[in-house]
Amino acid sequence: MNYVQKNAEEAVREMLKSVGRKISSESNENGATIEEEDYMDDGSVIHLKLSIDSNKGEAVFDFGGTSAEVYGNWNAPEAVTAAAVIYCVRSLVNVDIPLNQGCLAPVKILIPEGSFLSPSDSAAVVGGNVLTSQRITDVIFTAFQACACSQGCMNNLTFGDNTFGYYETIGGGSGAGPSWDGTSGVQCHMTNTRMTDPEIFEQRYPVILHKFGLRENSGGDGVHRGGDGLLREIEFRSPVVVSILSERRVHAPRGLKGGKNGARGANYLIKKDKRKIYLGGKNSVEVLPGEILQILTPGGGGWGSPL
Repeated sequence: MNYVQKNAEEAVREMLKSVGRKISSESNENGATIEEEDYMDDGSVIHLKLSIDSNKGEAVFDFGGTSAEVYGNWNAPEAVTAAAVIYCVRSLVNVDIPLNQGCLAPVKILIPEGSFLSPSDSAAVVGGNVLTSQRITDVIFTAFQACACSQGCMNNLTFGDNTFGYYETIGGGSGAGPSWDGTSGVQCHMTNTRMTDPEIFEQRYPVILHKFGLRENSGGDGVHRGGDGLLREIEFRSPVVVSILSERRVHAPRGLKGGKNGARGANYLIKKDKRKIYLGGKNSVEVLPGEILQILTPGGGGWGSPL
């Protein structure tokens, strides 16, 4: 176990040395400092100052400047940020090593207390693991200039009544990179859940699945295109309460190196009289039989100027 962790530590140090030398500024030959930020849909900012010592192969992830604890439920306990950091660091290592705590040995994580990445004990945090973690990942990969932003969301859908409950997360587009196109219709980064088969879905729940497929041209344009998001339409056959917890409905997934942004997501309720009502990114509504929920998930950002 000690060897596995020490081996992971050395692999991460070598990666950080290589990245540090590549992006080191003229004012500091032994290291590099990059600042990056992204916004949640409510305007809360995730700010990262990444400092890399290219001699020692060490890095400081300083989230100072991140917004205060929010009234909603997408506050994230500190462990969520640590999980996002270790995932990103492991992904950047071009060596086949098992994921383990040794990856964080050369890394220091600073999170301001009272921010929505280190909230109080009374804060609601259910959305921190399923939404905020994805945005932390996007910020880190953007700081490393590793790939464009992915859908940055898990599109959490629940519905039910007093007798049953159903929960799913819906994939989207992943961001493109310097030598690859983004992938369409996948779970990105901090999630790996699979979707219920349509036959099982309709057999066990009072629903009709009208559409489930790729949302064409929702990935950002570029030398390498971002992956497309998904379109999912569900008709309900009995009264239920539907809740959606999603992001990237206001701020689009950003492209890198001149690549275009991916399309923003959208959530609609289509009434029986064909009226289409925009639900926003986070909502809970009572749905009647014959009404249809339409979810369009975000695409990934593109890489490189399409010109």
